[in-house]
This record gives sequence, C-alpha cells and structure tokens, in this order.
Amino acid sequence: MTSQETVGQIAAENPAAARIFEKYKIDYCCGGAKSLALACAGSAISVNEVLAEVEQATRAAEDRDWAHAGLAELADYIVAQHHTFLKNELPALASRIAKVIEAHATSHGDSLYPMAAAFQGLHSELSTHMLKEEMILFPLIKRMEEAELSGAALPWTHCGSVNNPIRMMEQEHDNAGGALQTMRRVTEDYKLPADACPTYRALYEGLKALEADLHIHIHLENNILFPRASRLEQSLQS
Repeated sequence: MTSQETVGQIAAENPAAARIFEKYKIDYCCGGAKSLALACAGSAISVNEVLAEVEQATRAAEDRDWAHAGLAELADYIVAQHHTFLKNELPALASRIAKVIEAHATSHGDSLYPMAAAFQGLHSELSTHMLKEEMILFPLIKRMEEAELSGAALPWTHCGSVNNPIRMMEQEHDNAGGALQTMRRVTEDYKLPADACPTYRALYEGLKALEADLHIHIHLENNILFPRASRLEQSLQS
C-alpha cells in the first residue's frame, strides 16, 4: 500500500481503511479516483500518518474481503445492509425534518430550508436508484456471474452493456455526494444551535449516520462491485 494508490483502491483492498478515511474526511466513494497523496495534500493531512493508521486498522480488522467475494453475495449484502438502512432511515429523517422545521424555522430557516431541499432531492433520487439496482443492474450482474460459473455465453440484456446502467448509477452517486456536501455546508457541519431541542439533535445525528452509511454503500459499488462487473463482462466477451 502506497500513497500513490487511489483512495478507492486502498479502501477496496483494505476494508478497515474506510473508518480511517471517514475520520479524516477523505472522500473514498465519489472521489475514490484520487491518489491518497493528492487527497491528503488537499486537506493538509499527513499522508504518512493516514497510511500508518490504515495499516494498523487493517491488521486488527476482521472485515469481509469484498474485493474477492462473489458478486452475487456482494450485491445481496448491499441490498440487505445498505438498501434496507435507507428504506428505513429516509422516511424517518423526512418526518424529523418536518417536525424541526415546524418548531424552529422562524429562528433557523436559513439553514433548515436549504438542508431540507437537498434532503428531499436525495430522498427522491435514492428511492428510484435503489429500485433500478434491485430490478435491473444487480440481476444482470448475477446472471453474468452465473454464466461465468457455468461456462455459458454472456447473457443478453436490453441495456446493451452492463457499463450503461453502471454509468447511470455512478452519476446518481455523484448527485448523492453533492447533496450530502450541501447539507453539511448549509448546517455548518451539523452545528447545533443553542436552542436545539432533542428532535433537532436526533435529526443531525441521523443525517450524519446517513452520510457515513452512504459513503460505505457507494464505495462498495463504485470501487468494487461495478469495476468487477465490468471486467467480468469483458472476459465473457473474449
């Protein structure tokens, strides 16, 4: 592992790295194509310190090695772990936002309204995003893996290539990353006002948990599932 490897590659090969990158606010999902050296330089972080922490965390971790797991297993894990999380948390957060706006918009509408608008767009897009993955992309990836295991030909798809829905999902991931950044910015990194009620506090904690889960979710897809599916299609074509 070196500082010239991309943060996405490091996180894919060392699952425990995600927690270190979260600590230093290094974008390893949508910004996973940057080298670790470049990502650290942009945030004035010691790259050697980050590398040391990643290596230490990797030695102590017992995380599943998704870089070498079956694609069907990984897709099912994403649905069970991350899609289920979103399906439960997004409506709960939407309800919490409505309550906080009702109680605090007079004093804090300058941050609450733009945060709510960004969240609403995120909620709407993620709902259709998960449906497209579960109904179209993930079943296609599973059929491709089945074809490889059985020695069959590349399965036909109306998408033309698995890379077409992958590109669409990656664009929607970028949109999600932008919404998360907007919510962070307009709330000053979820800084609570002095008069914040328990619901206000619960909302900000929930939004931070949503962000952390989405980072891992997008990382598993952008840096592991999608590249491996693209390579599998190429191998089945040869």
